[in-house]
Amino acid sequence: MQTSFTIATPGPSLTDFTADVARWVRASGAAHGLLTLFVRHTSCSLLIQENADPDVQADLAAFLRRLVPPADDPAMDWIAHRAEGPDDMPAHIKAALLPVSLQIPVADGRLALGTWQGIYLVEHRARPHRRTVAAHLAGDPA
Repeated sequence: MQTSFTIATPGPSLTDFTADVARWVRASGAAHGLLTLFVRHTSCSLLIQENADPDVQADLAAFLRRLVPPADDPAMDWIAHRAEGPDDMPAHIKAALLPVSLQIPVADGRLALGTWQGIYLVEHRARPHRRTVAAHLAGDPA
């Protein structure tokens, strides 16, 4: 079974879309299986991360900004690809470091995530985007 999710991002952020995925999995009727999520863009990523304390997402976003600053930062003067702005190549680097696909077990018709885990799209570009995440659920019917 396949579908896709469209996620609107406000710019650099971690956008939780766990509830949308969980609803689709429940509606699928699959009792057990494996869900694969794949983001169809080269300047964003997917993460499973804590969903209880928003400071976690803020700290991760701050860390990524420090790890890979914009191309107009003096430390990034080695970057050649600048055609789409100072955030573009750094976004590609971040997407190369973070996962672009996730696999999540489905048990008893539900995502087998931990208590404090959520599914996030990590936007690496400076402006808002609409991102598409392809989903494939391989499983046994209930």
